[in-house]
Amino acid sequence: MTDKNEIIARHLKNFAALTDKDISESLSFWKARKINKGDFFNMQSMVCNDLGLVVKGIFRIYYHDPKTEEDKNLFFFSENQFVVSFRSFISQNPCWYFIEAMEDSEIVFISYKDLNSLYETNPSWGKFGRLLAELFFSYAQTRTEEFMFFSHEERYLRLLEEHPNIVERIPAYHISSFLGITNPSLSRIRKRIKR
Repeated sequence: MTDKNEIIARHLKNFAALTDKDISESLSFWKARKINKGDFFNMQSMVCNDLGLVVKGIFRIYYHDPKTEEDKNLFFFSENQFVVSFRSFISQNPCWYFIEAMEDSEIVFISYKDLNSLYETNPSWGKFGRLLAELFFSYAQTRTEEFMFFSHEERYLRLLEEHPNIVERIPAYHISSFLGITNPSLSRIRKRIKR
């Protein structure tokens, strides 16, 4: 992993306009972690105690239905995105989802306890918390609206905008699950779009 502190500083400045002083107060709290393909950042029914920043790799958030044994992909997070089960993280209640690495991945992460201590001691970090909450609210609302207002093809194009090379990185059936369509439908969309 390239210099952990440099990665964190660059991202935090872009995301919340934190100063060098604000960032230096947090550096001892951030830890680096490698997560192998198929391993989990967080498990269903466990509290999500960490907020991760994806340095390298791609993660899927999915729900495993114990009745049907079916997995339903809800979100993908890739480089330069925060990865977390946000509801579980802020409420400290068990997570409803799995967060799995889709390829060998690297993250930097901060614990709930450490992030909250930053919130309490520094107003700039309080602003970071507000922006983080707004970001995850926006993700959730956008996901709902996509299913209400957009066709399968439009949802696929929006996915490519957010994760340009996702098609080369993960199996098609994961993308189908995310879009709420079958594999043959996805194949037809891809042929029409030829991306």
